[in-house]
Amino acid sequence: MTDPLAPAGTRSAARRRALDILYEADVLERPIPTVLARHLEDPETRRPDPYTVELVAGVDRLRAELDGRIGQAAEHWTVERMPLVDRNLLRLATYELVARPEVPTAVVLDEAIELAKLLSTADSGRFVNGVLGRVAREVRDAPGGGTTPGEGPA
Repeated sequence: MTDPLAPAGTRSAARRRALDILYEADVLERPIPTVLARHLEDPETRRPDPYTVELVAGVDRLRAELDGRIGQAAEHWTVERMPLVDRNLLRLATYELVARPEVPTAVVLDEAIELAKLLSTADSGRFVNGVLGRVAREVRDAPGGGTTPGEGPA
């Protein structure tokens, strides 16, 4: 199980921080690079680590492609209608699936599902699991990529 409050310097902590930055940009309706720059320059907060910066910048750079993949995989949902946490979590995980092939699919899905369960609605874990499973099968040709141990397909 992923610890969303993992020690600084871990990839889990980097994902959580990246999600926070993406969520902030979405809530404030500000460009992602502007919000990221503020986090990088603010002497009052801990500077985001390099993996956080890569994730946030990557989501910004590939956002149209990521949203397209998410929209296709999310049956009966548009990206704009999704809860803010889910939308940004899906962007983050889809970026890793697309651009970071060395990160195992199971790790990307497990971490995203755990963050969804912790930070979003009661149904978000299943929703994120289902969408990312479809994205993973398309991007990585991962059969059954959306199933976590102990759960059936979403």
